[in-house]
Amino acid sequence: MKTVMITGAASGLGWALSTAAFERGYRVVMVDMNAVLLEARAEVLGRRDPQRVASRALDITDAQALQDLVMWLHNNGERLDVLINNAGITHRSLAARTASSVFRKVMAVDWQAPVDLTLACMPLLRESRGAIINIGSMAGWMPVLGRAGYCSAKSALAQFFEVLRAEVAGDGIRVLMVYPSFLDTPIEKNALGHDGKPARHSRSMIGRMQTPEWMASGIFDALDAGKKRLFPDRFTWFASLLWRLAPDLYQKLMVRKFASELEQ
Repeated sequence: MKTVMITGAASGLGWALSTAAFERGYRVVMVDMNAVLLEARAEVLGRRDPQRVASRALDITDAQALQDLVMWLHNNGERLDVLINNAGITHRSLAARTASSVFRKVMAVDWQAPVDLTLACMPLLRESRGAIINIGSMAGWMPVLGRAGYCSAKSALAQFFEVLRAEVAGDGIRVLMVYPSFLDTPIEKNALGHDGKPARHSRSMIGRMQTPEWMASGIFDALDAGKKRLFPDRFTWFASLLWRLAPDLYQKLMVRKFASELEQ
């Protein structure tokens, strides 16, 4: 039986991924910092088959906690076939008004933690000739007003794992980068404002709002198909092309669409 470990597994896309993985026959190791919700979610799946669910409550920005997690995998004889770096955080605030602590937190969750966890899991992934799935964002491909830190972190995530893919291909390890746009998940509801407190204004968006269940199914289909990159939203894919081919026009359209961000 193959094992998948998912960060941010208790809500939003993480919960949809946990459910989809379970339904596809994986043993699911759920990781989340919300211990109460994580226990409840794990119990839901555990009622169907307790042998195929495990959970660990921890903060993925805690380097020691990540080391302890990997040690727990080793000590319990767990195999690891798929690591899904899903946990994330965003902000909605103008760059010039945002505290540096907000940028550091976003970078710690969205870039440093996935990198640290992946590197710690490399021995297990080499042994299983497994796969790494990273939940990036189209914001890593093109600028979005009010998301300077988020865009930076997701861009760094993409660059790191594109390099890593080439470096570990000889070990049989695959890397799938996923680039969704707007999903109906708590990440935007929990967005930070310029001062690190919850953002007080609603988000701007382009394209259609998609469900996490739709995205989770697409991710596992892409994994099964051996894809390296998944661009599930055609509208934002075209927007990213516009950014590359006509950046000035893209900037003008973005400012018009996200004008409310400039008022914050």
